[in-house]
Amino acid sequence: MPDSDEILFKDELPEPTRSPGSSLSANGGPWKILIVDDESDVHNVTMYMIKGMEYLGRPLQFFHAYSGQEAKAILAQQQDIAVILLDVVMETEDSGLQLVRFIREELQNRTVRIVLRTGQPGKAPAARVILEYDINDYKEKTELTLEKMLVTVISALRSYNFITTIENNRKGLKKIIEASSDIFERQSLQKLGSGVLSQLTSILQLREDAIYSHASGLTASGIKGQSVVLAATGEFCQYVDRSINEVDASLMRTALELAQTRPHGFYCEGGKCAWYFKSQTGSENFLYFEIAKELDENDHDLLELFFTNVSLAFDNLFLNKGIEDTQKEIIFHIAETMECRSAETGSHVRRVAEYTKLLAVKYGLGEEEAEMLKLASTPHDLGKIGIPDAILNKPGPLTPEEYITIKTHVYRGHDLLMSSSSPIIQAAALIILLHHERWDGLGYPQGLKGEEIHIHGRIVGVADVFDALSNKRIYHAAWTWEAVFNHFREQRGKHFDPKLVDILLENQEAFKAIWLKYNVSGLQFS
Repeated sequence: MPDSDEILFKDELPEPTRSPGSSLSANGGPWKILIVDDESDVHNVTMYMIKGMEYLGRPLQFFHAYSGQEAKAILAQQQDIAVILLDVVMETEDSGLQLVRFIREELQNRTVRIVLRTGQPGKAPAARVILEYDINDYKEKTELTLEKMLVTVISALRSYNFITTIENNRKGLKKIIEASSDIFERQSLQKLGSGVLSQLTSILQLREDAIYSHASGLTASGIKGQSVVLAATGEFCQYVDRSINEVDASLMRTALELAQTRPHGFYCEGGKCAWYFKSQTGSENFLYFEIAKELDENDHDLLELFFTNVSLAFDNLFLNKGIEDTQKEIIFHIAETMECRSAETGSHVRRVAEYTKLLAVKYGLGEEEAEMLKLASTPHDLGKIGIPDAILNKPGPLTPEEYITIKTHVYRGHDLLMSSSSPIIQAAALIILLHHERWDGLGYPQGLKGEEIHIHGRIVGVADVFDALSNKRIYHAAWTWEAVFNHFREQRGKHFDPKLVDILLENQEAFKAIWLKYNVSGLQFS
């Protein structure tokens, strides 16, 4: 008996080279046949009978085990065995039957076709074995002539091929569902483009015997012929954020032009695939990828379904973006209208927004959240719309009664926005409510303390006070930079979040630059 590590016979034909463009690459790897029998002659005769056979243009590759334990070791390493020619009696009288249970119940392998072969039919009667064990064929060794052996193996391979095709399609549809869920969650064109490429690669690499290389590709989007590369892989990575017209690839241009003429906008031939989609808003969207294999009919069907969902995702993103842009415009105009009513220095809203984003980014919030927070900060004084002008623009100190009135602006503004379902407007409502709270709990309206105050409220609170001190107000002159920063040092851990104060003090020049850019009342003295 050979060493259990010596899986292949030494006189077996070498495995064909898996090079791109070869017939093997086009059709998949060889069919793997596992012979399990404790007699060497059985292995030799079996190989002699079927060694040169091919099915669907794919040759056979043999693995050999001389006991149930050796077979288990091979099956643990080779997940895609197609057919097992299995003896019943080996180290024990039911070794083969125990191996069947192991394969079906422990490995949960339902695809491999198991042909039970026995030289002692009395040990495993066909009627009982067929009923009690999940095998696919039962043969006595004496009846396996050359012709019957060929028929048995071909039938088993055909069944295996049908089952794996169905399973691949099931996996493909599952991938489509997962991919669709992923791409519909993408909230920016760049992330959507990147998501489409990554999910595309995942969909194409479904089969365990697949030998696809990682696809090189790109996605691009734009209007009126001005599409920009959103994401890319492989050789196209250098073109990200550049015009698609700059991509030096004639085959890509040809494929994209052909895709635009197809009913579903999808073209694929010779491993060069392209997809084109024009959204309802007029945006043109492109995807191109190259893969070292001709895609089969199942691949085409899966990709067409995938791109149908991608089209919906692009449309959904553009429509949502239009709604979001409208919301942004409305919010900013509301904030500017409120600012015009106040006698305070102009551009307060814009400066606070820029300070807010800078603090958010330095604090560690993501770019999208920081950008959202920048916009959501603009109506932080919206509630002052309900405060009488005599109080709002009073040049002197407020009376206790007037101070109580002015503090109500946080509830007024919050109540105006709180019923909205828009994430940006919800964030704005929260900021309005919280931006006068203090780290030490002495703020208003709820007297929240420390991290009980949402980070959005803490950030805008710092930005608002920084702008109030550094600009002339009706009730005070602009402070010097030294006085402003000293105030924040003194109020670190009292009025303000210590971490945010540290960020402010470590980035003084950046805050001064924002002040200078958006200040319309002249330079502040140092």
